[in-house]
Amino acid sequence: MDAVRVPEPAAGAARAPGRVWYAAYGSNVQRERLACYVEGGRPAGAARTYPGCRDRRMPAESAAVELAGEMYLATRSPVWGGGCAFYDPGAGGRVLARAHLLAAGQFADIAAQEMLRPPGDDLDLTEVLAHGRAVLGEGRYETLVCAGWLDGAPVLTFTAPWRMRDVAWTVPSAAYVRCVGTGLLAAGAWDAATVASYVAARPGAAGHWSPRAVRELIEGAGAAGVEGPRRIV
Repeated sequence: MDAVRVPEPAAGAARAPGRVWYAAYGSNVQRERLACYVEGGRPAGAARTYPGCRDRRMPAESAAVELAGEMYLATRSPVWGGGCAFYDPGAGGRVLARAHLLAAGQFADIAAQEMLRPPGDDLDLTEVLAHGRAVLGEGRYETLVCAGWLDGAPVLTFTAPWRMRDVAWTVPSAAYVRCVGTGLLAAGAWDAATVASYVAARPGAAGHWSPRAVRELIEGAGAAGVEGPRRIV
């Protein structure tokens, strides 16, 4: 299996980097879905078509990473019909993620699409690189986070401005669980049992999704006809 990489802390950058690692911890861990943000298109089952990036090249490299903090499910996604993933870097724990090596402009365009803004403008990364966090708005994915550095490039992602304990958690749909689970499994660093246990234990999923049910989804067993969480008995 591929090795898991852990970003290293680093002092604030003096200048903007040409390349960044985009740390996906939700649906964009799946390359097929990420491709819709990069190349443009409509993901399977989605109601929205994404315009894509100015630079439509897929990531030069992807790596399995573990970030300090917690991934949790909250709000309600109009696309997935349940909770969607957010990242709280201040919470204790670890987050399984997939980091994609992109041009800084590509990261800006992906972030814009997640923020429901038109892509096309570069982001000023000065604040997030210097302080580890930059709030660009009040929206769900309008807060930038620097989770460390790999190979001289910053590991960046986006999340909500609130903390995990400040919002009600929401049960994720089967489609979302499948998307996140299969994406993490495809990273090649964790086996199905590890991924299933991780996803099932996330706040919002815990107590509603069992590791067994998650594993059935990501391995394809019993996926047909699964319409919602299977409560633990």
